[in-house]
Amino acid sequence: MDKICIEELKIFAYHGVFEHENVNGQNFYVNAVLYIDTEKAGLTDELEASVDYGMVCGVIEKAMTEQTFKLIESAAQAAAMAVLNSSPLIEGVDIEVRKPEAPIDMEFGSVSVKISRRWHNALIAVGSNIGDSRSIISEAVRKLEKSSYISDVRQSSLIVTKPYGYTDQADFLNGAVLCRTALSAHGLLDLMHKIENEAGRTREIHWGPRTLDLDLIFYDRAVISDPDLVVPHPDMQNRDFVLKPAAELMPDYVHPVLGVKVRELLEGLKER
Repeated sequence: MDKICIEELKIFAYHGVFEHENVNGQNFYVNAVLYIDTEKAGLTDELEASVDYGMVCGVIEKAMTEQTFKLIESAAQAAAMAVLNSSPLIEGVDIEVRKPEAPIDMEFGSVSVKISRRWHNALIAVGSNIGDSRSIISEAVRKLEKSSYISDVRQSSLIVTKPYGYTDQADFLNGAVLCRTALSAHGLLDLMHKIENEAGRTREIHWGPRTLDLDLIFYDRAVISDPDLVVPHPDMQNRDFVLKPAAELMPDYVHPVLGVKVRELLEGLKER
């Protein structure tokens, strides 16, 4: 991926743990690397084919000055997300925030934080069988769309399906959401749990009734297996209520473990 680099952008702001830092302020320096495809701009010399780095500098300054942070980690996060959301051409960004006037009683050059943020593709299964399921799912999708860490949200059709696993319960309304996210897989999982909890989700019976169920099915082509998260979802190939919406949104996506396209997984499940 090509890069546009901004170096030593000087910004006066009010970040720090100590009161005098929030009152008196100090100089911060920001380095930014924007990851974009510059081929069209290079071939056509058209301004709209690239990113206005002057605009990006203004975006960084606004993110660094419109709010006071105790940590430069938070300032860097705010700047990174502001840059990512400033243009659809920007696929990723590296941000370094330097603090040369940090309150350290020793001789030093500078203190800095460097972070990298990228857009990732994620497929989230949605389901509900308690309350007004259609409205509950709609509100969950709205919250995803509202998040600054989510973009390009696409929702599948909603289908009514029989319960899976624990069958002594009402039918489910199921679907899926395909989106881009700047969160890590675990960060996205935390956001999904927050949305579930706000919908009144309880976890009393495994595979039992629920107001809202959000499952992370795919995250780019990542394979993750730890106590908190398994991606791809380990049982999705056996669930038509996952495969049908997934095949609607991304039929040709190849399962990173099974090596089979989503639409082929659905066809195989139908045959079984």
